[in-house]
Amino acid sequence: MVRTFAMLILCMSWAGWAVAVPKADLWEIWQAHDPTSTATVDHSAWQSFLDRHLVPGEDGIVRVDYAVDTPERVRLNDYLTTLQAMDPRALNRAEQLAYWINLYNAMTVELVLRNPSKGSILRMGKGLFSIGPWDDAVLSIAGESLTLNDVEHRILRPIWRDHRIHYAVNCASIGCPNLNPTAYTAANAERLMAQSEADYVMHPRGVSFDDRGRLQLSSIFKWYRQDFAGDKAGLLDYLARQYPELGERLRAYDGRIDYRYDWNLNRAESR
Repeated sequence: MVRTFAMLILCMSWAGWAVAVPKADLWEIWQAHDPTSTATVDHSAWQSFLDRHLVPGEDGIVRVDYAVDTPERVRLNDYLTTLQAMDPRALNRAEQLAYWINLYNAMTVELVLRNPSKGSILRMGKGLFSIGPWDDAVLSIAGESLTLNDVEHRILRPIWRDHRIHYAVNCASIGCPNLNPTAYTAANAERLMAQSEADYVMHPRGVSFDDRGRLQLSSIFKWYRQDFAGDKAGLLDYLARQYPELGERLRAYDGRIDYRYDWNLNRAESR
């Protein structure tokens, strides 16, 4: 009974948070970059993890096998330590984009590994009443402590101003766009984000109609609608362009929209 009540409070609190998601608010010190830099970042350790632990499902959802042995855990932590030892401001913009996306995703996986008994990332915050770990200081770069919210909402969103960031960063949940099986690089980021956008919008988690003909959308399109369009009509037009098979139906839709999101952990059965 106590646990049920606690989860009810958690859900009520989360609903309130979802109404007031973080805005894109630039942290100016991270805006610096070196357009002349030819330095590259080695993401091979992250790619190795992805190769071994991502499990594509027949339902179109990519899950993660979080059964990670000690040597692999060490390699993941070494990768995170290496990224944090860099000053990304010395990189060019393309390298920075890949750096921040991979850092966010690898850190999220590491947070799940720290909480093996939890069934949702919403229960992985440090504080007693924390909803998720996004406001916890989990990174240290160039003498600054950073949270995952800092990376997404104070760096990635305001600097790149690209709605596809929402398809690139992964929150370890079933409702989230898939964790990409390919590590981001300066050379492939544009292609990967475009493919992730198409994959998510055209999956039932992103856009679908129920048996009554009511439109169901991922809550991402509610929480961050301003990143996709200025109003409901603009959002539907955006989705229609991404999902041509439903284009006419989406543009003509004038009913209620049901927003939904599955916060269950994207855990695969261990192989």
